[in-house]
Amino acid sequence: IAEDGSRVVQRIVEISEVGRAPKNDPALFALALAASHGNTVTKRAAFAALSRVARIGTHILHFAEHLNSMRGWGRAARQGVGRWYTEQDTQRLALQLVKYRQRDGWTHRDVLRLTHPIATGIHNDLLHWAVKGWPDIGDEAHPDPVLRFIWAYERAQKATDTAEIVKLITDYQLPREALPTQWLNERAVWEAMLPHMPLEATIRNLGKMSAVGLIVPLSSASLMIAKRLADSDAIKRARLHPIKALAALLTYQQGHGTRGSLTWDVDPRIVDALDRAFYLAFQAITPTNKRMLLALDVSGSMGGGSIAGVAGLTPRVGSAAMALITAATEQKYHVMGFAHQFIPLSISPRQRLDDVVRAISGIPFGGTDCALPMIWAMQQKAEIDAFVIYTDSETWAGNTQPVNALRQYRQQSGIAAKLIVVGMVANNFTIADPNDAGMLDVVGFDTAVPAVMADFIRD
Repeated sequence: IAEDGSRVVQRIVEISEVGRAPKNDPALFALALAASHGNTVTKRAAFAALSRVARIGTHILHFAEHLNSMRGWGRAARQGVGRWYTEQDTQRLALQLVKYRQRDGWTHRDVLRLTHPIATGIHNDLLHWAVKGWPDIGDEAHPDPVLRFIWAYERAQKATDTAEIVKLITDYQLPREALPTQWLNERAVWEAMLPHMPLEATIRNLGKMSAVGLIVPLSSASLMIAKRLADSDAIKRARLHPIKALAALLTYQQGHGTRGSLTWDVDPRIVDALDRAFYLAFQAITPTNKRMLLALDVSGSMGGGSIAGVAGLTPRVGSAAMALITAATEQKYHVMGFAHQFIPLSISPRQRLDDVVRAISGIPFGGTDCALPMIWAMQQKAEIDAFVIYTDSETWAGNTQPVNALRQYRQQSGIAAKLIVVGMVANNFTIADPNDAGMLDVVGFDTAVPAVMADFIRD
């Protein structure tokens, strides 16, 4: 931020808008840093970009908490955050005020009382409602279509029977967050919400919709959801990150939640649809047409920990998923597993991810020797253009360092082979040599990673 704050803000917007990161929270945190610690130009750019990074109500409340802990509420902060409310389209603003009412100990009322944005017309009515409420809503819907949505929300808080709440959901497209919790065990309520439910909310609630009997094999709900998950354009519009699709897959297919006592019967169609959605969520990848050896670390440490804080998403699962993406794109590849020895793996892009994970989970393993892929290639006199190693980098280097093994392979084969080491967790690993232009270290689950790797292999 001190060196080039404007560039920082541009990169934050780029990562956030495209949906390249598993979560938007780090982008909000970084933007708050720029707004707090940048120079005048950087601060101005950060607040100008706020609506592009904080796209929904929960984002602006997260940002308010970050800002509050870093710099307080001077004039620039009050005006910058206040503009988020006044520049929103009124219909969208109404949805944000209803759907995301509190986060991080903040409500919109708290933020508005700090920022005092100046608004007129429907904007002013919405902000007045957010601060002071709507004491007497009456039985008749409000004549203005935007305020009618607020009226419907208020009516839903007082609804006394299923028919009434279903009619309000159907007529005004009320989201799940607008409903009192007692209605969320009703099948008819979920059935009314599903046609206008956002894609991410849909996959987050698959277990619940199955538990109440809405999602069953060949039901209209099951077919509708499977169709949505096969729509690559819809996935891009929703900024559905592959990590979220993978997390939904891991949770749904086990038939019970990671917390609580909720259980459900699994619909295989939904499992297949989530599996496809995972691949569709990545950016388009152009095949390299190079000869690639994909080496998956199958050592014991790969079965522990989690990626992006997702329960069940271990480095082993993540490595299998990433390898399958490459296998689905490339024609010339071979997949092997390694720990203290090299192990053949029967992995095909025609397999479902859970099948591959099972295949690599039952392998006896020991320590980790990341030099084995290159040593194997020398022993077999295999012609390899690129070695791609997926590991958690809890590395036990055997008799040869991976860097030296690659150089020996290059010298023996006469091939200017490249090495990509994909770290499935963030730690202080340095397997690749940063001074060798033919080696690349990768860590994280940016959706652009497979395309970046392909570009690197193609020069």
